[in-house]
Amino acid sequence: MTEVPGQATIGQATGRGPVWAWGSWDCGASAFNAVILTFVFSVYLTDKVGEHLPGGVSPSAWLGWALGLAGLAVAVTAPVSGQWFDASAKRKLSLGILTAITVLLMASMFFVRKDYHYLWFGLLLLALGSTTFELAHVPYNAMLRQVSTPATVGRVSGFGWSMGYFGGIILLLTCYFGFISGKGDYRGLLGVPIDDGLNIRLVAVLAAVWFAAFAIPLFLYVPEVPHTDADPGAAISVRERGVFRAIGNAYRVLWRDVRELWQEDRRTVGFLIASAIFRDGLAGVFTFGAILAVRVYGIADSDVLLFGIAANVFAALGALAGGRLDDRIGPKAVIVGSLVAMIVAGLFLLVVSGPLMFWIFGLLLTIFVGPAQSSARSFLTRVAPPGREGQLFGLYATTGRAVSFLAPMLFGFFVWAFDADRAGIVGILLVLIAGLLALLPVKTPRATP
Repeated sequence: MTEVPGQATIGQATGRGPVWAWGSWDCGASAFNAVILTFVFSVYLTDKVGEHLPGGVSPSAWLGWALGLAGLAVAVTAPVSGQWFDASAKRKLSLGILTAITVLLMASMFFVRKDYHYLWFGLLLLALGSTTFELAHVPYNAMLRQVSTPATVGRVSGFGWSMGYFGGIILLLTCYFGFISGKGDYRGLLGVPIDDGLNIRLVAVLAAVWFAAFAIPLFLYVPEVPHTDADPGAAISVRERGVFRAIGNAYRVLWRDVRELWQEDRRTVGFLIASAIFRDGLAGVFTFGAILAVRVYGIADSDVLLFGIAANVFAALGALAGGRLDDRIGPKAVIVGSLVAMIVAGLFLLVVSGPLMFWIFGLLLTIFVGPAQSSARSFLTRVAPPGREGQLFGLYATTGRAVSFLAPMLFGFFVWAFDADRAGIVGILLVLIAGLLALLPVKTPRATP
């Protein structure tokens, strides 16, 4: 293959600069995950903006439906968009467009005032932002091979995850102490007024600026992927064939490739299924951890954010350590070890009580989340055929969305069945166990060439 200036041969190491630039995007992306989706804006939307919403349907329900529609959009479009990124050799351009749209949507959240009439506008921004944000991870994850070699893909993936965790920690602390902490009409060290939700609206703007600033290095220092022999299915000119024919052709190519994948490489299919299950369990750990901390183990409301920060630190350190182990013993061994350790820690949480025990076993559990997430990404990178990384990471997003109901559903079922919040832990553990059992038969890829 003839190398083109400004492009990277697939699998070529490009030096430490591109690795740091690639990880910097993950650091910026933490602004959407931590501030917008999890801890700040979504809470503001349901508790403040929708506080006096008439009609009998809670704002939380509307939020769930909005994010559910966003997830459906991702599930439907991620594989064919990944196919287009591969065939058109425009991963970086596509990532730039999706990142810019997400940043603009985040900045627009400044206009969501503390009035239930603005709830629908806020939900629309959040749903659209969630869609573009998750779609952006398809070309971003596909770039992992461009900034690593088969011998370093594990540690580079772990480095990216850790950058995301650390970025979220720093930004959350900045938001809390600068805009949110304290009581009265003016909050934080900056003394921002809370009238009309101004302090939270400014946090959304800060998150948008953070994402944009840390995303820039990737577009300056990570080369674009070269053209490959990937089928141009989704890259066919819309002008030539029309929008619907182009989309239809893209799905025909997708289903053909999925059939071929099933016939030729069932390991990849098996991993996509297994990872979808255990990744939902990993998400459940963070989704329901704060609820359990307060309602079961007696953690004070004011200390939940502190535990969340500590959990992110432990997950980041785990991702760094797990990435190095990944390159030594292979990604499957890291994932299996992490899942087993999480299951054991979860079993202890079922029988212990009190804040101290939650701090101990909760942090032990979260330290293994980072390695499992990081090695899942490196596993797929190792087995992806050159030139089809985007399509496979699109399927990775789709399969994850397809089973994303498991942990929430089982958590709710066990809480209802035993009339105890503690019992919800069983639901999360069952998802982790199911993912582990589905992963065990999957043949491991080689850690090094």
